[in-house]
Amino acid sequence: MSELKQLETFVSVVNLGSLSAVARKEEVVPAVIGRRLNSLEHRLGVRLLIRTTRSIALTQEGNAFYENCQRILQDLREAESLVASNSARASGHLHLLAPATYGRLFVAPHIAGFLSQHPDVRITLDLSDRIVDLARERIDCAIRISDMEDSSLVAVRLAEIRRVVVASPSYLARRGAPAAPADLERHECLSLMGDSQIRGWIFKVDGQQIKHKVRGTMECNDGTVLRQWALQGLGLAWRPFWEVKDDLAEGRLVRVLDQFSSNDDPVYAVVSQRKYLPNRVRLFIEHLRAVYSGKGYWE
Repeated sequence: MSELKQLETFVSVVNLGSLSAVARKEEVVPAVIGRRLNSLEHRLGVRLLIRTTRSIALTQEGNAFYENCQRILQDLREAESLVASNSARASGHLHLLAPATYGRLFVAPHIAGFLSQHPDVRITLDLSDRIVDLARERIDCAIRISDMEDSSLVAVRLAEIRRVVVASPSYLARRGAPAAPADLERHECLSLMGDSQIRGWIFKVDGQQIKHKVRGTMECNDGTVLRQWALQGLGLAWRPFWEVKDDLAEGRLVRVLDQFSSNDDPVYAVVSQRKYLPNRVRLFIEHLRAVYSGKGYWE
């Protein structure tokens, strides 16, 4: 029996959660999948999975082996991809992750144009404001808006966007406007879930860029909800200018702390640290860069 097939079967069972699901996918009986796992555990001399009639769980050794197997199989896929790296043809499944609102406005509209040029690619677009482990969740490319602090990732700069602190006129009439970032301690700040603890709101004070961790009684993992809460007069929000520009123009929201605005936030396409990048990923990144660099795009 192929040792590689044993590894592929083991990873598939963990990912799909059952032997029967893998058997259906491969069009074999579950007993075949079971024999592959048994042979793998016998060869290694350790128990990798705790199997019952209803569930499958990784042992401690199995969890470590699973991570290594994923890396080995990914390296193999990349090695195979290298054979065709001189070709402009892109194919296969491209799994993208982008912040929810940004992805709806600035990623999703450009997928059709990419697919028209590369019809052999299939795309899954995951819209979420959460920060995920790209390798663990098998994300090929993530769009992130912030300075990249994780050196284990490869980031390609795509564009820059401005952020502004906004509030509704009713909130400012009730609570007053902050005169400096330190005043945010006395205000209700509407935060992206985890952002106030991990990154904070960024300002420039006395020529130095600072991260100001804010507090509030409401937070959400969807930036659109933060804008809606701000419109309802529930607090201050630190949002991308493109998201609130119409609200500002029509007086529904007001900018504050403009004199402390930081540098524009970079937008990155982020991939895991890899030796080889599949053409479908490389070409999609190039596609976004070309779109974003178009004259007047961000206006």
